[in-house]
Amino acid sequence: MRWRGLRKKSRATDYWALGYAGAVVSLAVLLSAFAARLQAAEPLGNLTGKLLVATPEMGDPRFSETVIYVVKHNVEGAFGLVINRPVAKGPIRDLLQGFGVENKNVKGEVVIHYGGPVGQNQGFVLHSDDVLLEDSTKVKDGIAMTSDSKLIEAIGLGKGPRQYLIILGYAGWAPGQLEAEIDANAWFVVTGDKALIFGNDAEKKWRRAMDKRQIPL
Repeated sequence: MRWRGLRKKSRATDYWALGYAGAVVSLAVLLSAFAARLQAAEPLGNLTGKLLVATPEMGDPRFSETVIYVVKHNVEGAFGLVINRPVAKGPIRDLLQGFGVENKNVKGEVVIHYGGPVGQNQGFVLHSDDVLLEDSTKVKDGIAMTSDSKLIEAIGLGKGPRQYLIILGYAGWAPGQLEAEIDANAWFVVTGDKALIFGNDAEKKWRRAMDKRQIPL
């Protein structure tokens, strides 16, 4: 079976009072809007385990309407995986052969996702942490990441994690770069959600992630 691509008070006093009242009202409106925005948005801090949701103002077409799971975020920068860009579907055996692994006992098909523009030949499995290898990284809230083809082999043998995404490539940011992009309104930040991350309907993930925010578009 071949791999298949997937589809995209005096008078003066009165004037002073009116001006003052207007300023108070304007300030109240601004503060209310600011408070609403703070309530809706996730506090920035460490974004590990959060979802980055591309805003309609995203200027980079490579990330248009993407949702990215942040695997690591610290003073050295950030590392994340796009979770809503499936690109192909095919036999696990063929995929393993591409990684130099031959096992005739593996069965089934898997979907390959585009994880980002960096390291297109690097493979990752984002998965539930019920199955872990020695080099697996536990991220947060029951989610882990593994970059060892042995986990894909385990999936093909029916011994893999309950939930997973197989991903090629990743998104990376230098120190301060992601924070600058968020300040420039390129990304919204929302809480990580396993049902959304591992959901089957990739086309609806961006909209669902956007709906997690309380500020309407």
